[in-house]
Amino acid sequence: MSFTVTDLLVFVVYCILIAVAGFWISIKANRKKDSNSYFFAGNSLPWYIVGSSLIAANISAEQFIGMSGSGYAMGLAIATYEWLAAIMLIMVALWFLPVFIRKKILTMPQFLEERYDRRIRTVLAFFWLFLFIFVNLTSILYLGALSLKTVFGVELGYAIAGLAIFSLFLTVGGGLRTIAHTDIIQVAFLVMGGLTTIWLALNTVSSGEGVIKGFSIMMAEAPEKFHMILPASDPNYKYMPGIRSIFGGIWVAGIYYFGANQYLIQKALGARSLREAQRGLVFAAYLKLIIPLLVVLPGIAAFVLGADISRPDEAYPWLLHRFVPSGIKGFVFAALIAAIVSSLSAIINSTSTIFSIDIYKTHFRKNISEHDLVRTGRIASILMVLAAALIASRLSGISQVFQFIQEYTGLVSPGITALFILGIFWKRTSVKAARVGVWITLPVPLMLKRIMPEMPFLDNMAVSFLIISAVMVLVSMYVKKGSESTDKWDLPDDIFQNEDKIFRYTAMGIPVILFLIYFIFW
Repeated sequence: MSFTVTDLLVFVVYCILIAVAGFWISIKANRKKDSNSYFFAGNSLPWYIVGSSLIAANISAEQFIGMSGSGYAMGLAIATYEWLAAIMLIMVALWFLPVFIRKKILTMPQFLEERYDRRIRTVLAFFWLFLFIFVNLTSILYLGALSLKTVFGVELGYAIAGLAIFSLFLTVGGGLRTIAHTDIIQVAFLVMGGLTTIWLALNTVSSGEGVIKGFSIMMAEAPEKFHMILPASDPNYKYMPGIRSIFGGIWVAGIYYFGANQYLIQKALGARSLREAQRGLVFAAYLKLIIPLLVVLPGIAAFVLGADISRPDEAYPWLLHRFVPSGIKGFVFAALIAAIVSSLSAIINSTSTIFSIDIYKTHFRKNISEHDLVRTGRIASILMVLAAALIASRLSGISQVFQFIQEYTGLVSPGITALFILGIFWKRTSVKAARVGVWITLPVPLMLKRIMPEMPFLDNMAVSFLIISAVMVLVSMYVKKGSESTDKWDLPDDIFQNEDKIFRYTAMGIPVILFLIYFIFW
């Protein structure tokens, strides 16, 4: 892709803007040397920063590149992940955040110790480290580098290194405070850049007659791409198995992702109060509703335009290359890089949080000073990114990286979701049951995958969740009542009561909008 001087100027301005903002915020953040300020922004984030930062962490190359690729391959059905996520964010705000904030939970492994015991905390802490480094970080680095290679012709290895260094610059300096505040700029870039891309794509489809005409032409020429429910004959049915893609395992994945995923929930844990955190999540839920416009429709547009690509994940870069005019390419590409960098920064920060608090401080230096704990987090960030960068290029053989992320996360999410749901809502859930749940977290989905290899992975998640939950319930009922103390997990009777009218009324609009969407595109 050829960049004009204007394109390069816009892209450079973006890089300078983020770098200067990050540097300035880092200086202010470093006035306080304690770990709470570094890892949790000193509990100072207002609702609009919580919501925008959460979306910035969530929307990355795996959406812009990976989900556009899935949009090219299967159409609007892949938007289910984004639209149902809006409801899941409301559920997390209602039922997870009150528990976390009331119990002063800082990390998800800490929750598992508070609710169960230290061994479960340690096992899952290592589990999350592995997942974040070798699945999330590597995939985002690879997809971002693929974009840089497509646009600038940069070698994949150099592109991976550049993204890693830029993300570390934003992360290591001031921690969550820097990430969250620069995310305001990142979200503005990714939303405006995404809207610009789809406007140009739809206008191209209509040969310059406007976006509405372009959308109508897309629906007429590729009607199979505008159904939320895929038929069993569709080759992508294994990814989105019909009606079960709406009422099945996607809920397990979503509740885990938004309710028990450190690099997303950490934004809410850095809020000023429970009210600010809950309002932030409902704000994020509304932003979620528009994400498919930015990341799915471009893939469908590439399909209608007859993109000459070898695999689906090349659809979004192909649009940038062919149809975004000079003078705008720099802005649109800056939006893509903004999404990538913000997600990388969030994962880096949260991964170092888990390592520093749940592993290093808990097991190696219990009396570590605040200064040394922050330094440990910074060193851990550098080493983890280095490990992810070294293996990121090996993902080049995967055709749909978004599906790669979902499937491998799906091996983990059923067991962890069971631990959290039963742990929060059923007081009798025993430590022994939780240990058994951890032991069978991987064996159950792997066994199902081996016995029924044709089973869609969303179905695998649903069945695995039911099996693991049933086993935990049976073990808990087998344990003699009173043999394990559950006093430490007494929750107030009114913990789930919400008196915030703004939150309640705005949250009610989400299911209404989703009903209309699914009614139209059923």
